Amino acid sequence: MAEEAASNQDPPASSEPVGGTQPIAEARWPMAGAILAAMVLTVLLPDALRIGPPWLLPLIEGILLVAIVAGDGHRVDRRSSFLRILSIGLVSVLVIEALWSTGWLIHGLVVGNSLTNSASALLSAGASVWVSNNIAFALLYWEVDGGGAVARAHHAPQHPDFAFPQQMNPRIGRPGWRPRFVDYLYLGFTNATAFSPTDVMPLTPRVKVAMAVQSVISLAILGLVVARAVNVFS
Repeated sequence: MAEEAASNQDPPASSEPVGGTQPIAEARWPMAGAILAAMVLTVLLPDALRIGPPWLLPLIEGILLVAIVAGDGHRVDRRSSFLRILSIGLVSVLVIEALWSTGWLIHGLVVGNSLTNSASALLSAGASVWVSNNIAFALLYWEVDGGGAVARAHHAPQHPDFAFPQQMNPRIGRPGWRPRFVDYLYLGFTNATAFSPTDVMPLTPRVKVAMAVQSVISLAILGLVVARAVNVFS
């Protein structure tokens, strides 16, 4: 009788959510849109702040983006070492480009050149470099956290690089919540304006270093560009 009663009982509830085996993929277009915006900003940069001719880096970034979209479609959920390499390569190009432009902008502000003698041209170039940095670092955070977007789509990482409010307190987020690109874009811009973490906490040394570098870059751009522009206006 006891065995019969036990067999009639409901099976224990599983700890995995319903549909847990299905990837929680995010749309590709926010990431692609950010890259397209960075490509446009590269074309608009003055020659002194750009690597090579105006079309070189946008062409490389466009080829890598098309290859990634062709291999993974409009949803970020396909596991592929080759696509992972392409994605890391694309983010690396954007970060190197942003750091190069920042370095030459600061060099021009310290040494002086034709660009820094015009307040309007300086403010325009400074804004482009600042936004480009924020996009590049947002993509870097998106690609690094928890092994990347594809890894996060298939399972929540046990040891993420960032702690979002919805992860620290799951009750305020919807079930199965995962950070998406817009969350990292917000993280990049808030870190660049506050020069410190706001609602998202860095947990690992690599992202702490990345956030520190971004804060220093943003502080240098905003401080030096604004100071030089005020001096030119006066």
